[in-house]
Amino acid sequence: MTAVLFDFSGTLFRVEPVETWLRAVLDETGHVLAEPELARVARALETAGALPGGAAPVRVPADLAGLWAVRDESARLHRAAYTGLSRRVPLPDPGLHDALYERHMSPAAWTPYPDAPEVLRTLRERGIGVGVVSNIGWDLRPVFRAHGLDAYVDTYTLSYEHGVQKPDPRLFSVACEALGADPRRVLMVGDNKVADGGAAALGCRVRFVDHLPVDRRPDALLPVLDLVG
Repeated sequence: MTAVLFDFSGTLFRVEPVETWLRAVLDETGHVLAEPELARVARALETAGALPGGAAPVRVPADLAGLWAVRDESARLHRAAYTGLSRRVPLPDPGLHDALYERHMSPAAWTPYPDAPEVLRTLRERGIGVGVVSNIGWDLRPVFRAHGLDAYVDTYTLSYEHGVQKPDPRLFSVACEALGADPRRVLMVGDNKVADGGAAALGCRVRFVDHLPVDRRPDALLPVLDLVG
């Protein structure tokens, strides 16, 4: 293998829990909810799937279905889809829906998996190219910089910047071309068998990890180092 492509959310990083997300925004905006109400609203937001990178919606409302299907193709669509889901849950101030969306783009909302720094650093030391390929509607580069991992990533291929989302093989092709790598000698690592599995159409080898909280997945990325030699 000459290069490794990684998904972002659920693979290298994990977003904060919904209740932490909500609590942070309430604190930042000076709003107060009693604890039982805060917990209830957090559960409702999670059921709605309003936190990007969090749990998928239990049910996508019919009027948002078309938008949801293409949400990662632009920043506008991404924001509209997730704030549309959020607005299904009443909040003390309508402005909180946009504040919640803004919060999820903050580096503080994301935590790298425990083994991500070691794996990325070791790949760099071995001269293996590293790319991040993500279905996303915003620039995640500041997250990598804030956590000290940007130095280990050679290229970022983000769906909203190309108008194409995984599993479309064109997105993986862009990443391989940026790395100057033959797809047949590239490993794609992700947590979604449908989206990330699209790399196989190019001949990439694919490995999946479980989308778990960081404290429940300490070392799932380490086998990547054995696969690339």
